Amino acid sequence: MEIKNCKGCNRLFQYIGGQVLCPICRDALEDKFAEVKEYIYQNRGASVADVSAATEVSAKQIKQWIREDRLVLSDPTEDGITCEKCGIPICSGRFCEKCRTAMANEFGSVIGRPTAPTIDGNRGNKKGNKMRFLS
Repeated sequence: MEIKNCKGCNRLFQYIGGQVLCPICRDALEDKFAEVKEYIYQNRGASVADVSAATEVSAKQIKQWIREDRLVLSDPTEDGITCEKCGIPICSGRFCEKCRTAMANEFGSVIGRPTAPTIDGNRGNKKGNKMRFLS
């Protein structure tokens, strides 16, 4: 484990992985998330700017939660978030459904190809623990 400075308060803390926030700032951020979630529940259809102004949470942080699929916009709008690949407005996540499907198909075709070297059993003596050649 390593020691890092918290991005929120600059205190030293024991970094385990994930966000670079100390436990105190991480808990405060989760409390803010609960406040934003409650505001959205009470004010359905509120824009990112409205939620930001009412809860005093930055629009950047709200958009980060939308990208992480923790929050979902009711309608894809220009002031919301856009697909990282094609740029069209989306409700949540990083990619639109069309780009997500295309990437899944591309990954699926790559996974079908053998990428690891295979052991060539024709070389060397097969008795006991002997070295083998990779082809």
